[in-house]
Amino acid sequence: MFAAKSYTSRHYIAIVAMACLCVLLGGPSYAAGAESLIIAGATYYEPGVSGPGWAWTDADHLELNGYAGEAIGAEGDLVLTLAGQNSVTESHAPDADITLCGMEVWGNLTLRGTGTLTATGSQCGIHVSQALAVDGCTVDARADGADITDEAVAGVIAGDMAVRGGGRVVAAGAGSGAGVRAYGVYLQDAGLGDGAAGYQLSVDASWLDASGADGGVACLGGSLVSARFVTPAGGTFGASSVVDASGAVAPHVVIEPDVATPPAGETDGDNVPGDSSSKSPADANPAAGELTTGPTANPALKPAATTTKTSTTVTKTTKPKTATTTTATLPKTGDSNWITASVTLFLLGTVLLAAACRC
Repeated sequence: MFAAKSYTSRHYIAIVAMACLCVLLGGPSYAAGAESLIIAGATYYEPGVSGPGWAWTDADHLELNGYAGEAIGAEGDLVLTLAGQNSVTESHAPDADITLCGMEVWGNLTLRGTGTLTATGSQCGIHVSQALAVDGCTVDARADGADITDEAVAGVIAGDMAVRGGGRVVAAGAGSGAGVRAYGVYLQDAGLGDGAAGYQLSVDASWLDASGADGGVACLGGSLVSARFVTPAGGTFGASSVVDASGAVAPHVVIEPDVATPPAGETDGDNVPGDSSSKSPADANPAAGELTTGPTANPALKPAATTTKTSTTVTKTTKPKTATTTTATLPKTGDSNWITASVTLFLLGTVLLAAACRC
């Protein structure tokens, strides 16, 4: 009987050891990032692909260097490194998955590098469901409102937005359709989840020039670090927008570093360097109301909850988005912790197997 029990014990030890090794070999070893990438009219599900002016090097990293083409979309967090001059334009193909934006990211997006990006679309130049960070690069995002009705139109639409590291952003929205509300930057809940902090703008020693008839910047709050409002005079963050000293919504907002010297040809920082067009709308609406997300059936501003859509030019198909709150800086997740756990499990499995063999 004792021999039978001893054999059973050795059998259990071997099973436990094999289970440890299975966990070791089968556990996750990847970093969080985009699940898929839409670029140049094609969809890719694995990194390691490239084309003229672009390279998707790993799940959370895309590089652009001289790219000029159709809209770019990503499912998940993405860091986009810019080199040279780049541009993305709304696709007008009937079967395109991105039909109203120049760039659309369902997750967090960080734009960085020494290059520039121009993004144009009918409803938004850049749409980010969670946090957008512009880190040191130059971005020009515009929406012309073509064929848009009863919706918000903006150069940038995001959950949160941060401009830092000397970044330079021009954002402009326009439109003449019925019920169109035009903003430069429009921060609204597109995936942060109930109760999550959102709608916040931060500018740290950087430039922002945002214009729209219904508000240059629509947000619920913000902060300026080593930066100041140039326009409007006496500007501050109001209940739903940047407002002037009288509390009226400002249709044109200019922020610059508080020690900046405007480049030659510019005065008082009214324009972001490199932007030659006027951003002051002719028909400002100082009585714009509270920040809203518009009708629930919003084809481009897809809600965070599970949505369904058809393959048409006005609705888009996408799988449910997980409502999470993350930062715009996208480090790889848990690699070092997983390595430590893997080594521990391997050693444990080896010891248990050796013990089973000696018995």
